[in-house]
Amino acid sequence: MGITEILGLLGGLALFLYGMQMMSNGLEDAAGNKMKKILEKLTSNRFLGVLVGAGITAVIQSSSATTVMVVGFVNSAMITLRQAVWIIMGANIGTTITGQLIALDIGLIAPLIAFLGVASIVFLKNEKIHHYGKIAAGLGILFIGMGMMSDAMVPLRESQMFIDLMTKFSNPLLGIAAGAIFTAVIQSSSASVGILQALAVAGLIDFRAAVFVLFGQNIGTCITALLAAIGTNRAAKRTTVIHLSFNLIGTAIFTTVCLLMPSVTDIVASFTPDNMSAQIANMHTIFNVTTTLLLLPFGAYLAKFAEKILPDRKAELSGIGAINEEFRRGNIRLGEAAIHTDVLKQEIDNIISLTNENLNKAYTAVINKNAKSLDTIADREEKIDVLNKEISQYISKILVHISDKKNVADIEQYLLITGNAERIGDHAINIANYVKSIEKYNIEFSDGARDEIAKMQEISNLALNKAVTPQEDRALWIKEVEELEQEIDNMTDGYRAQHLARMHEGKCNEEACILYSELLTDFERIGDHILNIAQANVKIYNINRKLHR
Repeated sequence: MGITEILGLLGGLALFLYGMQMMSNGLEDAAGNKMKKILEKLTSNRFLGVLVGAGITAVIQSSSATTVMVVGFVNSAMITLRQAVWIIMGANIGTTITGQLIALDIGLIAPLIAFLGVASIVFLKNEKIHHYGKIAAGLGILFIGMGMMSDAMVPLRESQMFIDLMTKFSNPLLGIAAGAIFTAVIQSSSASVGILQALAVAGLIDFRAAVFVLFGQNIGTCITALLAAIGTNRAAKRTTVIHLSFNLIGTAIFTTVCLLMPSVTDIVASFTPDNMSAQIANMHTIFNVTTTLLLLPFGAYLAKFAEKILPDRKAELSGIGAINEEFRRGNIRLGEAAIHTDVLKQEIDNIISLTNENLNKAYTAVINKNAKSLDTIADREEKIDVLNKEISQYISKILVHISDKKNVADIEQYLLITGNAERIGDHAINIANYVKSIEKYNIEFSDGARDEIAKMQEISNLALNKAVTPQEDRALWIKEVEELEQEIDNMTDGYRAQHLARMHEGKCNEEACILYSELLTDFERIGDHILNIAQANVKIYNINRKLHR
């Protein structure tokens, strides 16, 4: 095999993988958000769950992407572990579609398909057409790469060393290990099955040996879900145990059958005797459909097994964020775009909760002249700052990977929300720190001033809760938040006037005057940031409503 063939093989592999990614991105952009909603709602029974998993995976062309979404949904308690079992089974069926497409052998018209796809992206302005153009271009490029790989591999039929290597795969354990390792490396069973089909078409591996590699590929595809589960909660980790168990059981069953009854491979081969690519695709489909049918009655037991492997811990440390470790790493993998907004929503709810708690504690500390809570408030403020930074970094990473307008627009508004929440946290820590001056200068607030601070606390708490709890009637809801913000402004003006009156009466010393004036400024700014949060939430609603019309 010369340098020309090596370059041809590498170039073909590059085009194949790029085409698959492009097709998957196009499919996800066109349907990813709808698929997410289907996953959330249509998993009430095992049969429906299997159909949903198979359908979504067939559409987005990646069982890894579907499983990653399922991990995210289980982690955020959108679906239960038992619902996840059926979706995972279906996902394993849906992933066989890519192999069947490759087996169609449309290599002759692949350049035309790629051209039509690229032309629609370059010359047409409609965004939806761009999504479908990506799908067509990716499919065409995939087949061009497939053809290049097959052509480059032909000379390997003359290489005794390569022939010996392929022959070793007839050993079941070696074949399974090779398939699992290669698929784990490239993180796509669809891609690795396609490469196996290219090897078969080039005559470098016979069908009997290929089936064991194929079984291993089903195990290797679990690596993406395993990586996605890092840092998630216990239930989400159990989802990956179910995924791995499904493929291990299927591999054990089919390996045993193929060894005890070699005629099984002959029967499958007889369906398409002149098409090795189709033989591999058919075996892949049979493997996953049969394993699903066999395990369908035992789905609940798979869930129980996962719970045995990963029992509940007495104290589940949640860290700062709900899915903190994976969130902090900001790992972005193909197929996860559909759950990014859910991830952000979780973390933003967390930062809002921390901010609201600090705000209440800060007002209470001032009213009661209590410095004991300052350390706790400061620790919580540090968490708010860290979480704000992590959210901003996470957003900067995912915006590069997401092209869907709705998700991008939502994420931009989430960035505004977290920034305003962090600023409210800053004002809360300012208010809390006034306790130090109160103690230092032995400041005594009048009963009137303490009542005013208590009212500040009450309306700040009411306004912030209102801003982050959207109502069905969005116009009425934002009007109510605006009225609360205006009330904060009016209270600030009124309290300043009353404060000046107390100063004229000599009821306030110099330090108390300065401190109370600064506290009123913080109070007024808090109202502004609360309104900003509510307005961002309304924009998210309006974006969703416009795009779903």
